[in-house]
Amino acid sequence: MGEAFSLESARAAAAAGHTARWVGELLASPGSDNEMLAAALAQRELWWVGPVSLAVEDLIRLAGPEDDALCEIDESDWEADVEAMTESVEQGWEPPPLLVEYQDGRLVLQDGNHRYEALVREGASSAWVLVYFDDPADRDAFAAECAPA
Repeated sequence: MGEAFSLESARAAAAAGHTARWVGELLASPGSDNEMLAAALAQRELWWVGPVSLAVEDLIRLAGPEDDALCEIDESDWEADVEAMTESVEQGWEPPPLLVEYQDGRLVLQDGNHRYEALVREGASSAWVLVYFDDPADRDAFAAECAPA
């Protein structure tokens, strides 16, 4: 993933009110290759929070080599990608925020499952995420919970 997609660029996009565009560009970029999700998100009106740091234990991973994964990935491909990202994290790489969908109180990883796994393997207790919502009231309630005290 290119340098254009970082925590700092996500923060800048959010400050300018361009989170949806930043996400679309990230999803269509080489390394993410998730144009279908970008197109699906572009068709919906969404409300965003983030980037915010959330506990990794609160995030639900959808993709992986497990038989029950919603998006099953070949184990050797999964391991190669996660190991490469883990090495990058060890060398100081901070991955772009994970993309999370708020679904009835659950935080579901829609993009960044490999990045998430690399962070977990490195012992991270939290991850930077962008969370999207179908309902502005849900977004407002969530944002109030995330606000610093």
